[in-house]
Amino acid sequence: MSLFEIIAILMVLTAFFGYVNYLTIRLPTTIGVMLISMVFSLGIAAMGLFGLETVQRHAMTVLGGIDLNEALLHGMLSFLLFAGALHIRFDDLADQKWSITLLSTVGVIVSTFIVGGLAWLVLKGLSVQIPFIHCLLFGALISPTDPVAVLGIIKHARVPKSLETKIAGESLFNDGIGVVVFMIILELTRGTANVTAGRVAIIFLEEAVGGALIGLAAGYLVYRMLRHVDSYQVEIIITLALSMGCFALADRLHASGPIAVVVAGLVIGNRGRSHAMSDMTREHLDPFWELVDEILNALLFVLIGLEVQVMTFAPAYLAAGLLAIGIALLARWASVMGTISLMRLFRSFSRGAVRILTWGGLRGGISVALALSLPSGAERNVILAMTYIIVVFSILVQGLTLGKLVERIYPEIRNNGNGTGG
Repeated sequence: MSLFEIIAILMVLTAFFGYVNYLTIRLPTTIGVMLISMVFSLGIAAMGLFGLETVQRHAMTVLGGIDLNEALLHGMLSFLLFAGALHIRFDDLADQKWSITLLSTVGVIVSTFIVGGLAWLVLKGLSVQIPFIHCLLFGALISPTDPVAVLGIIKHARVPKSLETKIAGESLFNDGIGVVVFMIILELTRGTANVTAGRVAIIFLEEAVGGALIGLAAGYLVYRMLRHVDSYQVEIIITLALSMGCFALADRLHASGPIAVVVAGLVIGNRGRSHAMSDMTREHLDPFWELVDEILNALLFVLIGLEVQVMTFAPAYLAAGLLAIGIALLARWASVMGTISLMRLFRSFSRGAVRILTWGGLRGGISVALALSLPSGAERNVILAMTYIIVVFSILVQGLTLGKLVERIYPEIRNNGNGTGG
C-alpha cells in the first residue's frame, strides 16, 4: 500500500469520525475523534474473534505503514507547535517566565524520578520484571506535558489568562528538557553512555539553547523578509516554509526542533504580526494556521486511537497502567506544588493554581511516540501499555473535565469571562 493511500485512508477516517462526533456526542473535535477511533479499533479487533481476520489484517497493514514516532516528532509537530506559538504574546510569557522555566525544567526532572521510583515499586508488586533504569525512562517520557494535547484542549476550558499562559508556555518549552532527560536515560539503558555533568550540560546546550538560537535567527530573518512583501499569499507561504525549514535545520544540527519552531513562531506571532504584516495578511494568517492546527490535531488523535491495535495488554500491564495514572498525577502535583511554593515567596498566584496546573498537565501523542521509539522487548511492551493508558485517561478524562474544574474554582467565569491573577 502506497503512502498516499495510507494518508487518504486516515484522512477519510478523520473526516468521518469528525462527522459522527458532530452529529452524535458533540465532544471537542480532538477528543471526539480519538474516542470514536478507539471504539472503531476495538470493533476491528473484535472482528478477529468472530473469524473476520481479513479486516483486522488490512487494518494492521495500514497501521504498519505508519511510524508515529517519525510522523509526529519529525513531521506534524513542526506545524502544530508553530500554530500554537503564534498566539502567545511576549508580554504574557515574560510575566510568567520564572514559573514556566521552573515547571518545564526542574518540574520535569523531579517528576521523572518520582514516576520512575513509584513505577518500579508498582511493577515489582505486580511481578513484572523491569530494570529500574527503564522505569526512569518511562518517567522521562511521561513527565513533560504535551503541547499538542494541551493547546488543542485548553482553549475550550476557559482557564484564567495567567494560568492558561503558564500551562501553554510550559507545554511548548518543556519538550527540550524532556527529550534531553529521555535521551540520556535511553543511552544508559543501552550501556553505551558515559554520563557526566559535562556531557549533560553539552547535550542541554545543543538541544535547548541551540534550538532557541536557531529559532530566533530564522524567525528574525523571516520577519525581515515579511517587511518587504505585501501579499498575504506569499507571506503565508513564507510562514509555512519557516515552520518546516526551521524544524528540519535544528534537527539536522542536533538541536531541539520543537524549541526552535516555538521561538520562531513567537517572533512571527509578536514582532512579525505587529511590524511586518498588513491588516489583510493578519486576517488571513490566523484562519490558515487555525485550520492547519485543527486538521493535524484531528488526524493525530485518530492515530492515537487507532494505535490500540498494536498494544499488548496483558492483565499485569493493564493493572500497571491504571496504577500509573495515579503515579503520574501524584508526580505532576508534587512538581507543581514545589514550584508554586517556591514562587510564592516572590509573587502571588491565582486561587486553585495547583489544582488547575496539575489537572491541566495533559499527556498526549508525544509520549506515545517516544514509547514507540524504544527498542523491541518486554520493557517496551510494558512501558508502551502504561503510557497509552495514561494518555487516554489524560485526554478523555482530564481533557473533558478541566473546564468543569475551572468553573468550580472560578464560578464567576460563567458570566464574566476569564479570571485574573498571577
